[in-house]
Amino acid sequence: MLLFLVCFSMTISINLYSQNWPEGVTPVSVNTNDSVTVNGNLSSGKIISDMRWAWSSSNACFTQIQSAKFRGNHVFYGTTIKPGTMMKLKLTPGTSDEMAIYGYMLGENDMYLPPKLPQCITCEADYKRDRPVKWRVENNDRLIEFSNPTENTYTIIIGVSAPVGVTDRKFSLMVKSISY
Repeated sequence: MLLFLVCFSMTISINLYSQNWPEGVTPVSVNTNDSVTVNGNLSSGKIISDMRWAWSSSNACFTQIQSAKFRGNHVFYGTTIKPGTMMKLKLTPGTSDEMAIYGYMLGENDMYLPPKLPQCITCEADYKRDRPVKWRVENNDRLIEFSNPTENTYTIIIGVSAPVGVTDRKFSLMVKSISY
């Protein structure tokens, strides 16, 4: 019986951290109340020419008017958000150049990448604003966050991009998980 419990416990732990991420998605594992920073470069990504998924009412990531800010290469990261946690994501460009971040929440076993994203639970995006926003000090960092007040684990796909024509730009991505 003890051997069964040990094997069962090991299987649950392994399953929580071993997802089958699609090709082109870099997994990021972060413990609750901790953070992880990964470095990347848009040169490892690709351009997504069909951006209609982003302003579809099933996703509502950003408006069509803002699409030029997401027309460079896209690099993807994947993680999971555990029950009763909040996840904060911070994109910092390697230089003072403009970049954008978006992320969306899917069911735990769902793996859809743009442009074939039929729907998501929620989608968030941050990019350089064309005009000042009262509640915000504009800088080069881009911030998004997700909350999971449920008892379920969800998949988070993170996309890093830049304006039209940008295919090579270094950045760091900080992923922080906080329990309620």
